Amino acid sequence: MGTSNTGELRGLQLSLLLYSAIFAAKLVAYFLTGIMALLAEALHTLSDIFISSFLMVALLWSRREADVEHMLGHGRAQNVAALVAATLFISFTSYKLYEESARRLLSQEVPSYSNPTIAIVVLSASMVVAAFPLIGLYRQSKRGAAASAQIRELINDELGLAAALAGTLFVAREVPLADPLASMAVATVILVSAALLLRQNASFLIGRSPGPDFLAEAARLSMSVEGVLGVSDMRAEYVGPDIVNLGMHIRVRRGITIEDADHIAEEVRRLVHEHTGCRYCLIHVDPAEPSGTLAELPQFRI
Repeated sequence: MGTSNTGELRGLQLSLLLYSAIFAAKLVAYFLTGIMALLAEALHTLSDIFISSFLMVALLWSRREADVEHMLGHGRAQNVAALVAATLFISFTSYKLYEESARRLLSQEVPSYSNPTIAIVVLSASMVVAAFPLIGLYRQSKRGAAASAQIRELINDELGLAAALAGTLFVAREVPLADPLASMAVATVILVSAALLLRQNASFLIGRSPGPDFLAEAARLSMSVEGVLGVSDMRAEYVGPDIVNLGMHIRVRRGITIEDADHIAEEVRRLVHEHTGCRYCLIHVDPAEPSGTLAELPQFRI
């Protein structure tokens, strides 16, 4: 179990415990005050509980070793969980909050509120509590998709709480329209985050490249190995958080033995693995063309 993964799991576990406590506090405060922004935040936190649970399961699942059905491991389980989380953001929380906020804005009835101080205290305390796991996850030097999704959601929480707190302060000053407007702001924060989460993780699932800098470094390392005369046809994609699958062709001098060619390929694989972290590296050995020995690196549009 890697240190980074252990840190991610602890961060998610802490988040789940805090979410449960915060959800209960917000729900109780809503029933005591009638302020809709608190209900919006309670629903937001309830979706966080489901999401954190999904991400924890995915993180544990992604640690499984490669098998016959998943020969490159289970790393993308975290990306799948992040997509499920984004779907929950949209379907479970955002839509319902917009619907209820619009109903209140269009209603002729003037809502009654009581004890707004309770709401202010609960929302302020929630902002402080939510900051602890955010700081812990943010300080990690390496983060997988699960932790990145959790950080984004914790930032979401802070923005949503700030909007709810602002609305509650206006309610305390007897501006009732501020309550459904604050709820809409919370719904918007959730919706934007969900869209970003969908875009990022969909990119990984369809085979996102680690980028031209990674390819250039892999080519440089390959060319530093004695006996490599050229590099071409490089293809690389993420198969999990920080897990790269790389394939490429190297050219060697014509006429060398199979054993020598295999030794050169193994040295290239070792260097690339040690210096780039590439876990899967498939190297094809080709004889050099008689006309020249220049290295080739195709240009990719990332």
